[in-house]
Amino acid sequence: MMDNFHAPPSTETATSTGHIAKAVSTGLRIFPLPPLHLPRGPYTPEMSVLGTSMTRYESNPVTSPGSILWIIAHPDADSLSHSLYRRGVEHLRHTENHVVGVDLYAARWNPVLSDDDTSAATGATLSDRQRHATLNHMLPSDVTQQQRLVADARIVIVQFPLWWYGMPAILKGWFDRVFTNGFAFGLRDRDGRVRKYGDGGLAGRRLLPIVTAGDRADALGPRGISGDIDEMLWPLLHGTAHYTGMLPLRPHLISSADRIDDTTHRRHVRTLATRLATLDTESPIRYRSLRGGDYTDTHQLQPHIEPGQRGLTIHRVDSPN
Repeated sequence: MMDNFHAPPSTETATSTGHIAKAVSTGLRIFPLPPLHLPRGPYTPEMSVLGTSMTRYESNPVTSPGSILWIIAHPDADSLSHSLYRRGVEHLRHTENHVVGVDLYAARWNPVLSDDDTSAATGATLSDRQRHATLNHMLPSDVTQQQRLVADARIVIVQFPLWWYGMPAILKGWFDRVFTNGFAFGLRDRDGRVRKYGDGGLAGRRLLPIVTAGDRADALGPRGISGDIDEMLWPLLHGTAHYTGMLPLRPHLISSADRIDDTTHRRHVRTLATRLATLDTESPIRYRSLRGGDYTDTHQLQPHIEPGQRGLTIHRVDSPN
């Protein structure tokens, strides 16, 4: 079961990419983010965070509001992932974008959601205590730092190697701790209805997954043995992004990541740069919204929509079926 597709990160650190990663790591101007002091009062997502000490890469003033937040979850700084990350950040920096880069492994991010995150809060359940801590500014500083970065971003990029058909635990733990009740979800509209599946605390922001995998591209396609990458990442694209109101973009897949030479590396850099240029304009995956009339009161697809069909794709307006 442990083949190249599932192998540990060492499969992505072939010598053909190691020197490339080092060669492109220069030229980034690094600015520490200043501490922020928030007023007390009614909570909004934009007010949820106290400050940050993460790294920001900047160039010229942005021409549109909001930064690009780039989260990378790979433990090897010489990996293909990190090489593409550095080149991608450099490209965005030269196209008048503010880019905030967060390397979870370098930051020694604690991925474990526990009672420690809500020790000062009250409530019957962990979710209740998390909401109380969020709304009353009681969350740990490392969580509130990340929430501020998300709140300030118009685009969130999450980059990770595909391990056992999913993301590394450190990135899953980032979502567990940062996307809290009262920040990313658990909000209500003016009619008192919970905002989710097409609306939520992060509405309007875009999410792009960049994924490296050892398997071949065809194996991650609609008829591939591993399953289509869009369906494989359903928990992230639909269950996290769409649920909280974010607009999920089609995953950017780098296949055969353990078999990269200089030529294919340059091709991947060019392809990524082309993709990054479309982040504000490309059409997101169009999942059906909860309040759009396509679902019953029990959140089941209406019987007249895709009759007789099952599976994940029926929840897409742009279903490929």
